[in-house]
Amino acid sequence: MRITSPAFSDGERIPKTYTEDGNNISPPLAWADLPRNTAELALIVDDPDAPRDDAFVHWTVYRIPAATPGLPENLPRGVEELREPAGAAQGRTSFGKHNVGYRGPAPPKGHGVHHYHFRLYALDEPLVLAAGVERSALDAAMRGHILGSAELVATYERA
Repeated sequence: MRITSPAFSDGERIPKTYTEDGNNISPPLAWADLPRNTAELALIVDDPDAPRDDAFVHWTVYRIPAATPGLPENLPRGVEELREPAGAAQGRTSFGKHNVGYRGPAPPKGHGVHHYHFRLYALDEPLVLAAGVERSALDAAMRGHILGSAELVATYERA
């Protein structure tokens, strides 16, 4: 199982356009080699380097149909139920306001390099989960249903 982006490679700096310092739009993603019997996919993007007790959630997308080959650039923010891919849902981020949908890197200035983990999960059955949920609800719903996972890590730093 693999997850990639045409916008950046694993370990590379995420381009400014996908950050709060740029256009703050979601990057395009692609995946391949899903496990046999994958029924659905989920994506979690977080920053474990954030100065807090838990990882800072930048994006969750779930209920992604298994036949979907990836996500296009610039999915709508503030929309819980996506039209494309049909049936997919976005959840809440760790940002206080406007917290559904992708919010790009915005580490504290001078805090050093942060690592943004794009984790894709292949699930053995569709999630029975409302749109707009917190990450903890998504994690709980996926527990015991993960067939495989893949990760893409990008970095970003504000001087």
